[in-house]
Amino acid sequence: MLEYPETTMLAKQFNQAVAGKRVHAVRPPTKPHKFCWFAGDPADYDAQLRGAAATSASGFGIFVEISFDNGLFLNFSDGVNARLLSSGEVPKDYQLLIEFTGDSVLAFTVAMYGGITLHDGSYDNPYYLKSKSSLSPLDPAYPDYFRTVFAASKANLSAKAFLATEQRFPGIGNGVLQDILFNAKIHPKRKIGTLSSREQENLLVAVIDTLRQMTESGGRDTEKDLFGAPGGYRTKLSKNTLAFPCVQCGGQLTKEAYMGGAVYYCPTCQPLEK
Repeated sequence: MLEYPETTMLAKQFNQAVAGKRVHAVRPPTKPHKFCWFAGDPADYDAQLRGAAATSASGFGIFVEISFDNGLFLNFSDGVNARLLSSGEVPKDYQLLIEFTGDSVLAFTVAMYGGITLHDGSYDNPYYLKSKSSLSPLDPAYPDYFRTVFAASKANLSAKAFLATEQRFPGIGNGVLQDILFNAKIHPKRKIGTLSSREQENLLVAVIDTLRQMTESGGRDTEKDLFGAPGGYRTKLSKNTLAFPCVQCGGQLTKEAYMGGAVYYCPTCQPLEK
């Protein structure tokens, strides 16, 4: 799923490999997907984008957005897979396909859910607006923002709920929070009101340092980049590591269902204090 490291990485790769190419054609979905959302009819995207040049891309929160020289923007969100392929590698099914001049195509597929939106700059989806206006975790002003949000949050919120719900921190979701909380030595179910001042600062440092490492490594090894390769950051807590001992203490890791998703943790390194 797209979170901060992946949206940042995908935008960077797009700028390196696609920016400057012109759209030859845009193909609508090969078959309907009831949990893939568009703005308008995707069958109209060809007329709107044909001949336009992709100028740049940016990543923010859970979105990647491509800018075109005709004033239009195409964004895709968490849940959408984007792959840059040659014309001979086009998948059988896709939700949108952009053919560029020079034998390259950008294929969008959706497994569970996701949005692909073409707009003129007036897109007013609240998740998009929140992500676009969010502060990067690597911004020097981020620590003050984090502390302000923490102080304004309810004490009975769990650590997972604090980081990954209500769009407090767009781009931090159920994926990246696993290693963040492990590095901070905080259990996912721990109430933030029980955290000491030092633990609060440890959590802030873990957010920034973990996301920096993930971003500089080209995303997590549980996710794929624009070319279909896994990210270079080796997760400490994920589906890839559950069968292995904790990298810190050597103990057995735990997976539980919590708040609509799975959480991974080490019971020894992340004790649940109430």
